Amino acid sequence: MKKIFSKPAALSGETRHYCPGCTHGIIHRIIAEAIDELGILGRTIGIAPVGCAVFAYNYFECDMQEAAHGRAPAVATGIKRVLPESVVFTYQGDGDLAAIGTAETVHAAARGENITVIFVNNCIYGMTGGQMAPTSLIGQVTQTTPYGRTRENQGFPIGICEMIATLEGASFVKRCAADSVTHVKDAKQSIKTAFQRQIDNAGFSIVEVLSTCPTNWGMTPEKALEWLRDSMIPRFPLGSFKE
Repeated sequence: MKKIFSKPAALSGETRHYCPGCTHGIIHRIIAEAIDELGILGRTIGIAPVGCAVFAYNYFECDMQEAAHGRAPAVATGIKRVLPESVVFTYQGDGDLAAIGTAETVHAAARGENITVIFVNNCIYGMTGGQMAPTSLIGQVTQTTPYGRTRENQGFPIGICEMIATLEGASFVKRCAADSVTHVKDAKQSIKTAFQRQIDNAGFSIVEVLSTCPTNWGMTPEKALEWLRDSMIPRFPLGSFKE
């Protein structure tokens, strides 16, 4: 019988802890597939800070390092400078990367650190209970904006890719989504390209993946995917911001 499906070698067999309908599992898989296809499993090191993916060290077969909330780019910088032949990536949510870790991300990009950042943006704090994140949309209801985010009270959402693309040290900046087969395939290729840029010593790379959070959005998985398409993508358009 012809084999048509197999688990990536870079992905462990552990049962994931994520909520039903969460797209973290999809993103984990495409990262693992990219690692396998590039043949870099033995020299890849992932950094997982506080957030929904805090247990990512159980899910990847590469070396993993825990980091304090928001500090993954700083930890990745240290590891990459000590072990320059390694392929180092961070896996961060929007609360982690775009709030407490904004400075870490911006300055790592400005320095042109030769690391790869995987940015999972679901427009809300996931693990800590559904508070407003810097990427939460105008009008979005969260635990800390029960009447919806307003520009008067909370300001505007931050476009991370748009901001990072202005920095000279950034070599590859792209926004993708995990809501459809076509978009997932594009996200995988983008992550693979970002890893290849690091292998080629091109400098800082970041791939943002728009993701869902059915639990904290208060939606079914199906409705969450619709909301991503109808509300998130118009505000955070997909595509390449710097190549």
